[in-house]
Amino acid sequence: MLSAPDSLPVFLTRRNPFLALHPPDSQLCVSVVIPARNEADNLEHTLNALRIQRQADGSLIPWAQYEVLILLNNCTDRSVAVAESYQQRYPDFPLRIATIQLAPENANVGTARRLLMDEAYRRLLQVGRPHGIIASTDADTIVDCQWIEQIRAEINQGCEVVAGRISTRPDGNQVRLNHLRDVTYRMLIARLEAYLDPLPFDPWPRHFQHFGASLALTCVAYKRVGGLPKVPHLEDEALYTALLRTDTRIRKSPTVRVTTSTRMHGRVAIGFSEQLRYWETLNQTNQSQLVESAGAIIRRIQNRQRLRSIWQNRATKSSAADVQLIATNLLIDTDWLECQLEQASYFGQLWQEVDAKIATGAWAVYWKLVPITTAIRELRAFLNTADTSNA
Repeated sequence: MLSAPDSLPVFLTRRNPFLALHPPDSQLCVSVVIPARNEADNLEHTLNALRIQRQADGSLIPWAQYEVLILLNNCTDRSVAVAESYQQRYPDFPLRIATIQLAPENANVGTARRLLMDEAYRRLLQVGRPHGIIASTDADTIVDCQWIEQIRAEINQGCEVVAGRISTRPDGNQVRLNHLRDVTYRMLIARLEAYLDPLPFDPWPRHFQHFGASLALTCVAYKRVGGLPKVPHLEDEALYTALLRTDTRIRKSPTVRVTTSTRMHGRVAIGFSEQLRYWETLNQTNQSQLVESAGAIIRRIQNRQRLRSIWQNRATKSSAADVQLIATNLLIDTDWLECQLEQASYFGQLWQEVDAKIATGAWAVYWKLVPITTAIRELRAFLNTADTSNA
């Protein structure tokens, strides 16, 4: 159940009745949400991209089918003026603005995005769209001209969540090479997962991202996990974890694309800007980023697939030897794994427990971290060999 006290109507419409005065259109299918704080320099570009969303044939998506909800929270720049001016210039564009001054303990992106997503959920249900789409992006992000169309296409294929591919704008940042290496490493892992543990609803090609700059889900999926978790930051990561835990069908689509900034000083205490600063520190001290090795990744994914197969066929009693093999490979206790298999309601729940157990056990001692360039080289070698053998 979504918690009613955190809904936007309670928090916002008393202070800013604009949302209440603009009920959702009866044709509404997609509600886009944007939390914004001090984004005066970026906001117009973000809104321009959303205003000219196109269908597969190149024609504009009718504005009756989607809306944009923006929450301007604790702004000290011209963000409110920019948003209101934009609204006046394009009065027919369904841009719904709310402003709020959150208390210091709640003045974070987690609260802002949760208020927005709860309101989007409420508005879609108000017009009878339980399978309507809540689509999140950020105020420093420019979505592709077919962002909404591609999200809808993926949902129509049977998935419940669509995570978009997020690229960064080239800006001469000194840590861009670090970022590109990190992307390469994670894309290779995504390819490896598609090869060793394929999922029918998320086939290759796919990517690795699942962040608030491009994350869409149905109202049904949002309700199933109780809405956006109440965390001050990394709320997108917390939502993704909750969705995985309940075996939600998640598609990491390469056709759903956005471009975002690479600023070093972000609006949140923890996030992409912190990662950029971490890379900057590594560069200044001539250190390499350390990551999980190719061998460890391969071993983990192979055994996840074996465990998934046992889970999917749990109506037939699994062989104790099969469970023991997985436990041995993952360096965890066999009896503990048997117990988790019996107790879990979802495979995602089971694997998250296993993953947490691995992190606190002998795994990290056995599988040492390696420089990211080494891991990339080894992952490429494994995948090239796999491609050759399958040719």
